[in-house]
Amino acid sequence: MELAIVSIGNSKGIRIPKVILEQCHIKQRVYLETKGESIIIRPLRREPRKDWGQAFQKMHENKDDQLIIDDTIDLGMKRWEWK
Repeated sequence: MELAIVSIGNSKGIRIPKVILEQCHIKQRVYLETKGESIIIRPLRREPRKDWGQAFQKMHENKDDQLIIDDTIDLGMKRWEWK
């Protein structure tokens, strides 16, 4: 597909047809990289917490899932002020 380069402020850009954006599952943000004389545009997929379950399982198997700081709290303390 041949596209025209258009001016966007001090930069240049292309208009990507809607059908291509949909086909590539591109929504708001992309990852852009170059390889030689080619430009590669990939959808930016942020999946926070992806694979956390597997990571926690591995930590447990390695016995690396112990608390670093004691999180016990003495709720019987008279000087506690709750806001």
